[in-house]
Amino acid sequence: MAIPLPLTSFSPISTSSSSISRTSFVPLTPRHRNLFSNQNASRRVFITCSSSLSSNNGSTPEPPMNGSGLNGQSSFPGMPSFDGASNPPLKWRRVLLKVSGEALAGDEQQNIDPKVTMSIAREVAAVTRLGIEVAIVVGGGNIFRGSTWAGCSGLDRSSADYIGMMATVMNAIFLQATMESIGIPTRVQTAFRMSEVAEPYIRRRAIRHLEKGRVVIFAAGTGNPFFTTDTAAALRCAEINAEVVLKATNVDGVFDDDPKRNPNARLHESLTYQEVTSKDLSVMDMTAITLCQENNIPVVVFNLSEPGNIAKAIKGERVGTLIGGTWNSIVAAT
Repeated sequence: MAIPLPLTSFSPISTSSSSISRTSFVPLTPRHRNLFSNQNASRRVFITCSSSLSSNNGSTPEPPMNGSGLNGQSSFPGMPSFDGASNPPLKWRRVLLKVSGEALAGDEQQNIDPKVTMSIAREVAAVTRLGIEVAIVVGGGNIFRGSTWAGCSGLDRSSADYIGMMATVMNAIFLQATMESIGIPTRVQTAFRMSEVAEPYIRRRAIRHLEKGRVVIFAAGTGNPFFTTDTAAALRCAEINAEVVLKATNVDGVFDDDPKRNPNARLHESLTYQEVTSKDLSVMDMTAITLCQENNIPVVVFNLSEPGNIAKAIKGERVGTLIGGTWNSIVAAT
């Protein structure tokens, strides 16, 4: 009877940039039994099998591409590579980017501005090449804001909030399509089930997507009425063990007064959680700020419309206002 011999092989798939490790079982024939005499019994045999026999010309198979690639090289075609020697150290390896619905509207002539979504996609692509894992929470205020519509025509707050959650799913699908159009692998996960258009939110699956170099977009908020997408951002950040919440808005950061009404309003470079709550600064709702404070999650508030700000914020460069930390202690040298 033939004895199955486990042989470990690594076979690159010609139609994809990823590699799959598998175990093959080959029956022993009388011709092969001489290989396993007493003096050879302790040896291991490794056979490399390639599905592309002529394309590699016997060269070493390509390494798996999981977002950062080998030695920090790019996993996306047409994008430059980075090596550990020339690339500065990065403080944040996993970040959560909060994009408000109003920011997606751009000049507000339409619900979603394709130029804004493309700008977000390109800057996220630039940082994923560095091996940074990016998750995104999107708002829905550009389409429907539940708190505004509650009470209209008998619409109660819970129903209005559910409509707003579905608006965030629309934004998420649009943003996903934009990112994948430039080669960024992206997954949308929703807080309530919409299996025809997105995955349900599963914490372990979301983390696995991030580890594989995919961008994960969280939609439908927390899945519960009376909670904002800012709270959803703080919650998802804590759940997936992200290191910072990056809140992209239409202003340069947190000011001591409304900069639209007061041109002399001063921009805060850093604030504590207590200052935000005691001064009632309209940065995030109090539930979100409290959740960040309890989990020691810093928050960076910055202007989405400024080119390059997303990449700077994700890489930890000084931009906007930092809440719950100090620039010198958490920002990597650039």
